Amino acid sequence: MPSTNAMFLLPLLVILAAALQGTLAVEYSVTNNAAGTVGGDRFSNEIGENYAKQTLASATDFIWRTFQQASEADRKNVPHVSLFIDVMDGVAYTILDKNEIHVSASYIEKYSGDLKTEITGVLYHEMTHVWQWFGTNEAPAPGGLTEGIADYVRLTAGYPAAHWVKPGQGDKWDQGYDVTARFLEYLEGLKGGFVAELNKKIRGGYSAAYFVELLGKTVDELWSDYKAKYNNPT
Repeated sequence: MPSTNAMFLLPLLVILAAALQGTLAVEYSVTNNAAGTVGGDRFSNEIGENYAKQTLASATDFIWRTFQQASEADRKNVPHVSLFIDVMDGVAYTILDKNEIHVSASYIEKYSGDLKTEITGVLYHEMTHVWQWFGTNEAPAPGGLTEGIADYVRLTAGYPAAHWVKPGQGDKWDQGYDVTARFLEYLEGLKGGFVAELNKKIRGGYSAAYFVELLGKTVDELWSDYKAKYNNPT
């Protein structure tokens, strides 16, 4: 007869195995095309391939939970994600049809803050693009919204960038990135699970009516409420 500890341990291991099964089904690869450059070598020395892979996997888990994508039917079929460190301008971008994330070695070279935390945040943002829905050809989601959702994930994961706007700042709700992320954070506070429900609806095509369906007000009314809350009408 197994011991009491063993009796409790076995179900726990089964639960953990089930929880990890989805993530283990996704493979991750990292290729440093900038090796030998200052940025490429800084990536190797301060971040490293193993940490990058772990971050991609952790981001996937977090995104699935954020989007409430508990089953494979809720998610995209993405068996492999490739990360490349390249000599290029900008910060990073994702090629959706290839599930490729490209990060700039030049940005890594010049970044003066906590590099590991910054790149972790960048990877959470780009991994969100891999998993989120973008609407349909007939009804695509606004680019500012999809970028805002990606930064919302980065924000709620605990990796906002130091230069981001404060809550209530910004010119319009779909300005994108940090502005829209802060707005989505506010909307999530009005209705828990809002971002997940919005993402699910976008799968079949985008409509501004989703804000009314989920929160009872138009997105413009919600934006006005948001600005008023922080006494920041502009």
